[in-house]
Amino acid sequence: MGARRALHFVFKVGDRPRAARFYRQLLGMSVLRHEEFEEGCKASCNGPYDGKWSKTMVGYGPEDNHFVAELTYNYGIGEYRLGNDFLGITLMSSQAVSNAKEMGWPLKEVTAGVFETEAPGGYKFYLEDKEQLKQDPVLKVTLGVSDLRKSISYWSDLLGMKIYEKDEEKQRALLGYADNQCKLELKTVGGAVDHGTAFGRIAFSCAKEELPNIEALMKKENQKILTPLVSLDTPGKATVQVIILADPDGHEICFVGDEAFRDLSKVDPNGDKLLNDAMEADKSDSWFAVQKKKKASA
Repeated sequence: MGARRALHFVFKVGDRPRAARFYRQLLGMSVLRHEEFEEGCKASCNGPYDGKWSKTMVGYGPEDNHFVAELTYNYGIGEYRLGNDFLGITLMSSQAVSNAKEMGWPLKEVTAGVFETEAPGGYKFYLEDKEQLKQDPVLKVTLGVSDLRKSISYWSDLLGMKIYEKDEEKQRALLGYADNQCKLELKTVGGAVDHGTAFGRIAFSCAKEELPNIEALMKKENQKILTPLVSLDTPGKATVQVIILADPDGHEICFVGDEAFRDLSKVDPNGDKLLNDAMEADKSDSWFAVQKKKKASA
């Protein structure tokens, strides 16, 4: 197995301006690229929706060496129902803690020096009140599981992740592909995993040649493949090959060919402007307000 990289987590956002404020001003992330699409994604990147949508990648540095957030916005949908599948992202940034306090954003100290806050939509972030690392300050993504041993077996034995920590008493485990990458934490939720309608997706890259092998392995092991190996086009950018899997609890997992993804994910210096222009052009909030209606809830 060649080198694999943790890339990003996908969040559905219903209030794009408020989400942009949280990620840019509170967390201090930058817009790395912004893309608009007229119809749904062949790999359901924006969820099970066929209409117009946008993708905004935000993070602390280039996608080549940072774990980032993908914000997907479906025009006309104002909110999504949370489940217990996504339990949070932990990052190290005293600046983010200071920003939250200055903005008056709700903040709760859950353990010494660690603050819990919520992004618009209810997604939890845990901010360690320490100086931001020069490398990627995003430390881990935490997902809920129903059977820890079964999940560890899937992520370690089938997907090749290294087990960094395992605590049977606390029913948690920490896995990853490399010491210097964002880790995946699995925590038992004490029952079935509910994905709501806000369910996200975690993405990794691998050598393009490995994608058919991953697909073949999942078929051999009778594991769920949500989207068989497919090519995805982005207007004016590189075409990438992806396969979408689901782990035993239904968490969506994307594997993408690394070389083409590095080309696709180059930082766009116009990303910030493209996002601002798209938000300015989106009059849906004011239209719904005039009509005294609410956007659809998914």
